[in-house]
Amino acid sequence: MWYPVMLKMRDKRCLVAGGGPVAERKTAGLLDAGADVSVVGPRLTAKLREWAASGAIRAAERSVEASDLDGAEFVFAATDRPEVNRWIAAEAGARGIPVNLADDGENGDFLTPAVVRRGDLVLAVSASGAGPALSARIAKELGDRYGPEYAHVVNVLRALRKEIKANVSDPRERKRLLGAAVCDEAIERWLRIARGEEEADSAGLLRILERIANGIGNG
Repeated sequence: MWYPVMLKMRDKRCLVAGGGPVAERKTAGLLDAGADVSVVGPRLTAKLREWAASGAIRAAERSVEASDLDGAEFVFAATDRPEVNRWIAAEAGARGIPVNLADDGENGDFLTPAVVRRGDLVLAVSASGAGPALSARIAKELGDRYGPEYAHVVNVLRALRKEIKANVSDPRERKRLLGAAVCDEAIERWLRIARGEEEADSAGLLRILERIANGIGNG
């Protein structure tokens, strides 16, 4: 069994071994998370070369060597050769570095799920290495259900949480309001704000929430 967890990857030194489309996808996700990425592979995709030229990543167009793991905090074995991936995993294991195997996830130290990002809302799906295609399908369905406007909903909830912590001292009332903030009526209201159909500052958001919460209580 796997234990799901969200990792803070900003400035973590990550080695991506491989230069093809899989390595590119791994690298894209790491860049989204602010990681410090090095990519080593015999042939790099055009996008990987572009990132290297812009300074977004460090890259070497050659076969991976044991010394490439020096200083790495996470390793992603994403070559198109299973035997090379297994060798990289063994090298990482000997150094105590967590490794992800793109072609054999169940035998790595961690999995990378299919991900949908909506700002700070992160939806992650995994079939524990058994069915990446199923994970991708479900992630697409989630992406269709929760569109880009949900990034704004998360921002609203963050602003509300700050307002509630600053202005509501009773823990039970805080809990009541935070629960009401994600009810159907509240989410629809936040989406209307996201679409620009109405405006509200942080204090105004709290007033809206209080009216919604009171309506729930009286229903």
